[in-house]
Amino acid sequence: MSKLETNTIDTVSGTTNLTIGSTNTSTVTFENGAATGHMYPAFKAYNETTQNLSDDTFTKVVFATEVFDTNNCFDNSTNYRFTPTIAGKYFVFSQLTLNSSANTSLAYCNALIYKNGSSTFDGNLNHRMDFNATANYTKSNAFTISSIIDMNGSSDYLEIFARMNVTSGTPSISNDQSQFSAYRIGA
Repeated sequence: MSKLETNTIDTVSGTTNLTIGSTNTSTVTFENGAATGHMYPAFKAYNETTQNLSDDTFTKVVFATEVFDTNNCFDNSTNYRFTPTIAGKYFVFSQLTLNSSANTSLAYCNALIYKNGSSTFDGNLNHRMDFNATANYTKSNAFTISSIIDMNGSSDYLEIFARMNVTSGTPSISNDQSQFSAYRIGA
């Protein structure tokens, strides 16, 4: 077994990939989680107070409290959006608890991941979650929505929107039970 000590390993001029082990199965181990370049930028935020919604209207969810934000890409003060500074594919996740102030009054609710101000992108609608209780009204519903989304690393941004329809009472998003997070998974 040999030991290689160096400060920098770089690719040959004109190439972009660095390959370790071209003929044998290779395992690369990074000490103390020192690998960089993946899973960043990353953030997690939640709402600390209950957010009331207008009935049957899509509303941006306020996530004002950050748990972490590795690259300062999440705006938790005015826009409540994630604008990553590195291009790539991102795993995006949100968990919401939607409530009505009146028992058995929640008819249906939706949550959507918006990219660049729109709920539909990449030609599909798989960035939404729906719950319909019109046959048996309820008071609340908790659900998650997740997707893998391509981001350009400069102007693309993500937000979470929710809608509730209630027969009576005030629709709201529960405090401390709703979160929004994302992290880069690759190029």
